[in-house]
Amino acid sequence: MASSTERRELGLSIIGLGTQYPPFSLPTSVLDALSKKFYPDSPAMQKVLSINRYTGIDQRSSIGTPDHPLVNGPTAPTITEINKIFMSDGVPLAVSAARQALAEARVEPTQITHMVSTTCTNSANPGYDHFVARDLGLSRSVEKVLLHGIGCSGGLAALRTAANLCLGHAMRGLPARILVVALEISTTLVRSELDSINADQETRIGIALFSDCAGALVLSNGLGTADEALAPPVYELLGWEHHTIPDTESDLGFDVDPLGWKVVLTPRVPTLTQGVLEPAYKALLDALPRPPPETYRTAADYDWAMHPGGATILTGAEKALRITPEHMRASYDTYINHGNSSSATIISVLNRLRSKEMDAMTPDSRGPRDHVVGCAFGPGISVEMCMLRRNLAASSSGLQTPPETESEPSEAGAPASENGDDQASELDEATGTNATGGNKPVIECSGGDTTGNGERLETAKQADAFISEALESVELD
Repeated sequence: MASSTERRELGLSIIGLGTQYPPFSLPTSVLDALSKKFYPDSPAMQKVLSINRYTGIDQRSSIGTPDHPLVNGPTAPTITEINKIFMSDGVPLAVSAARQALAEARVEPTQITHMVSTTCTNSANPGYDHFVARDLGLSRSVEKVLLHGIGCSGGLAALRTAANLCLGHAMRGLPARILVVALEISTTLVRSELDSINADQETRIGIALFSDCAGALVLSNGLGTADEALAPPVYELLGWEHHTIPDTESDLGFDVDPLGWKVVLTPRVPTLTQGVLEPAYKALLDALPRPPPETYRTAADYDWAMHPGGATILTGAEKALRITPEHMRASYDTYINHGNSSSATIISVLNRLRSKEMDAMTPDSRGPRDHVVGCAFGPGISVEMCMLRRNLAASSSGLQTPPETESEPSEAGAPASENGDDQASELDEATGTNATGGNKPVIECSGGDTTGNGERLETAKQADAFISEALESVELD
């Protein structure tokens, strides 16, 4: 019989995941076109456009094309107009991602006990989660929580919040089936950011990084009736760690503005995040109810689901943790093919990590590891980290593309495609990369056929050096 002081595992499992990107992709040339169309040339604008060409991102997923009316008016859209598009085009993405997660989990909408959602690109009341719950047909008694003010760390913060709710229900002997949803629509803010670059001559790189996405997962505490046919775990949640770096409130943020939100990002961020990674990782290990198996001795023994906030974040993690791009293969893949979708990105990375393509690209062809460390950074600067145990027998449902959004039919522009896109050929020729492979491997590994991917990784590393040099002595606000 176990003693009362024995630390036991939490009994929490992610039993379904879903990722929904919108149907359009923006090549790097989009910012050049909008800048030339609406703004005079200036040193600050040229610096931002130069950085944009070296982010390491081939394309950013978007709810619209460069011809979308919202970004082609005489002035930047108001927050009212941005909110309207978020609700009309964003909410369906969240509903689709949630349906994927529910289907994989074998959970009916009426069985969901709680809903934990997050976004940093909308602040309406009621929140977008109300409309997602309504469209999914969740119970009217479902307990909803909407997290705000946590930016890119929102996906893991929502998972942490859901985990604590799951444990609370377990203490009461009640089943918990918690739907976690993250939704971000960032590309509608491009004109607002370009306005600031032009008016204030600031080097603002957020518009070169951010994209649109919805992600969802179902977390279960394992309690229920014998006749429930829940899916097996995709990931078991073993523990988590939350930490705030002191005196960094002004380094990373997303400030509200009449024209949407303004990205706050200082040159200190890569150094700050790199410096906190190893102590946060050690604190996570100490917080686990049980230590990992003896085969996991160093950070390099795990697979890593790192939020790809930018090229400098990923390369900084490599240095701090002494790991390789192959350890973070799903992070690089997501970053290059879709960009940074803030809070929704980490769910996309976890979903992508379990695909066959990613399993074929492990460090030294060692094969995928069942223990995975998830990590994301948010305003504060806050650090979210968790330990997951992957069920290697569970297959991936893959990434999906949605039906056309309300605001833009396919005639208006070219949608993203898993099989390629003629719009990207010009970018391919310019960079020597493939800009169209939404689900294609993107890094060179020691096993498997990854022709051309070494060049893509080298481009990302050059981007790291270029951006770091460009941001020296520049104050971003």
